[in-house]
Order: sequence, then C-alpha cells, then structure tokens
Amino acid sequence: MLSLQLKSPIIFIPLNFKTLNPPKIKCCKSEIQTERGHSFDTGGTFFRHESATGRDLGVLAAAVYKRDHNALRVLDAMCGCGIRSLRYLAEADADFVLANDANPDYGELISANLGNAGVGGERWEVKHLDANRLLTERYLERDYFDLIDVDSFGSDSTFLRSAMCSVKLDGLLYLTCTDGYSSGGHRPQHTLAAYGAYVKPMPYSNEIGLRMLIGGALREASVLGYHVVPLFSCYSYHGPVFRAMLQLRRGKFPFKRHYGFISYCTQCGNSQSISWDKLGQMRCTCDDIPGSLVVSGPLWTGPLHKTSFLTDMVNLAEKWGWIGNGTGKRMETMLKIMIDESDPLLPFGYIKLDEVSKRAKMNSSRLDTILNALHKEGYAASRSHIATNAIKTNCSMVDCVRLAKGLRQAADETLHSCIEA
Repeated sequence: MLSLQLKSPIIFIPLNFKTLNPPKIKCCKSEIQTERGHSFDTGGTFFRHESATGRDLGVLAAAVYKRDHNALRVLDAMCGCGIRSLRYLAEADADFVLANDANPDYGELISANLGNAGVGGERWEVKHLDANRLLTERYLERDYFDLIDVDSFGSDSTFLRSAMCSVKLDGLLYLTCTDGYSSGGHRPQHTLAAYGAYVKPMPYSNEIGLRMLIGGALREASVLGYHVVPLFSCYSYHGPVFRAMLQLRRGKFPFKRHYGFISYCTQCGNSQSISWDKLGQMRCTCDDIPGSLVVSGPLWTGPLHKTSFLTDMVNLAEKWGWIGNGTGKRMETMLKIMIDESDPLLPFGYIKLDEVSKRAKMNSSRLDTILNALHKEGYAASRSHIATNAIKTNCSMVDCVRLAKGLRQAADETLHSCIEA
C-alpha cells in the first residue's frame, strides 16, 4: 500500500496549540461499562451509550477495509476513555492503533482499557497531544494511517486539512459534527467560517448537517489536489451527532458534480440544486413570490452512501451475528434504509409526510402506502434513516400532494362501496 505523498501543504495551527502546561483534570472514580462484550472503564471521561451505533459502523467499515487492503493502522485522534481504539483492535483486527487524548490524566485509564483488547502492547500506543499537533507531526514524519477517526465536538473543522495530510491514499476519514444549531440554519456566518457553506433554515436540516460536513471536507481535499467519496453518512438524534466515513482519493473533484447550492421554496415545497454558473438565475418553477426561495450552500449534493460498501458492511454484520436471526433489528433496519438511500436517482433532502398532509389538507396516508404508490408511478423513493416519518424521492412536492389526494380518494370510494354492499 503506497503512502500518500503531498506537496508540502500549508497547515494552520492556532497559537493556543503551543500551550506547554495544560490544566490538570483529575479522573473521577471508576465506572465500568460493557459494549459488544468488551469491558472498559470510562473513569469519568465523556462517554455516551447512544454513540455505540456510530462505533459499530466505524468498526464494520474498518474491518471491510482491512479485508480489502490486508492492512489497518488507525489513529484515534480524540479517544476519550479509548473504547473506539479498543474495538478497532479487538474487532477490526487493527495492526496498530494510536490512541490520543489531550488530557494526560487519562493515560493510565486508556492503557488499562486497551490492555483488555487481547493483543500485544506493541500493537497500540497512547499519546496526549492536541489532535491537530499530533496529525501534523505524523504527516511531517511520513507516518501515514489507513483510518483516522476524529470524534470532535461542535463544528470544529480545524483538523480537516491535517487529517487529510496524515491519511494514506484511498484511506478512510471518520469525521464528526455535533452542531445541530448551525446545521439548522441559525448561525450561517459560523457555518460559512467552519465549512465554507452559508446554511439557512430548511425542513431537512439534519440531512443538511451531513452535507455541510462532507462539503467542507471536499473543499479541503481539493486544496490538496484530492477528493473524498462518502462511504456512509449517519445522523443520530442524541447530541445531535453527524458522522461521515469518507475515502480520500487522488485528483480534484469536478465541482459541477455533486457540489453546489440547494434551494427550498416555502410557497410550493419543492427543492432543487443550483450549480455555480446558475446562481444568478435562481427561481422556482411555481413562479415563486419574492422571498419564498431559501438557498444554502455550497454543500455536497450527491449520494450520502456507497451501495457496495454498505452491502459489505451488512454481510460482515451478519457474519459476526450483529444482525439477522432476530438480533440487531434496529441496526439491520438502519443499514438497509441507508442502502436504499444510496440510489443515485434520489436527490438531496427528504419530504415529511406531515408537510404533505398539511398541503393536501387531509390526514396522512401510511408511509408504506405512499412508497408503493411512488414506485408504481416510476419514481425512485425510499425511507429516510434521519426522519422516521419522511421519504426520499425524486417526485416533487406538488406531485406528492397530488398522489396523496388520489390515494385518499381511492380509499374513500372503497369504503363507500363496502358500506353500500
């Protein structure tokens, strides 16, 4: 496996990274937890049981990569108590894991947890550096990794470039954002600074959060002469948490494809993508009234997942007994919905059935009924892993309303026929 060779990119490190004596934070008392059969101590570090799904997905992706490349070196840039690092070693069979947490008081705790992985100590190492400094040092020493996991807080994007410099060509970047307030369009100046996207309020803001994160990474990769491909993207309501597994590839991305602006018309409910060269010609087909068109971007507008990679993850989860035979129904359902979402015919965003029923001025039909009707009319459609009462489809809002009214009328006629009989 060839290491990623870059042309001395400029890496910006904030001045506060030079602090020599970070404040000491004492660990709290022992708090033993168990996840996927692994016992570990959180010791008062920040830990969420709800994030286990994100860790499951990361381990599955790492194991698929190890199978295909016969190598797996992992850098866990913000490891906390070290549970992700432990699972990369024990479940994904990582050849080496570098577990880093900026707080040196957690060193013994992390080492003790990694000692439970059942592997030799030469296969892991614990460090206590600022994540950006560590990533930069790895790049300068030409010590590249197959997978870099950055479980950051808020909308901190300062690590994006240094992470891309430290990952191997075709390697994986597992990125995080937990800033739901900004993805909801309430701080457009902040998202512009963090991810290069001016985000306004939209009815599918939680999907916008994923597209904002991927788009920011794509922009940074382009500066270095590379591009990223989303292998999967996952939204979790707690936090909220936006996670994206991206593969770094050689060559700049053609920005006319899957990277542009998204508009939503508050008048008719339709959404559309707008390319850079059409910015001055924005308008909705419904002859929108002034102020009805809401525009955000630039954002990633392509598929959130790669079908073949997700299929490999599903097969591996079945092999491990995580899903199938009545176990892991929640994960199995989510993964299959994500595979359906990866249909290239499906556009960005989703349509909430509550909005359809409001515009149709009627009670909402069952989601499965709507999906079946859309498929019969030749539309691409699937559930959304982000919103349970929503669909992703290339059918416009106007046609969805028409379809819903037709279904209601057919149901009423059937009911009247039964009563008369």
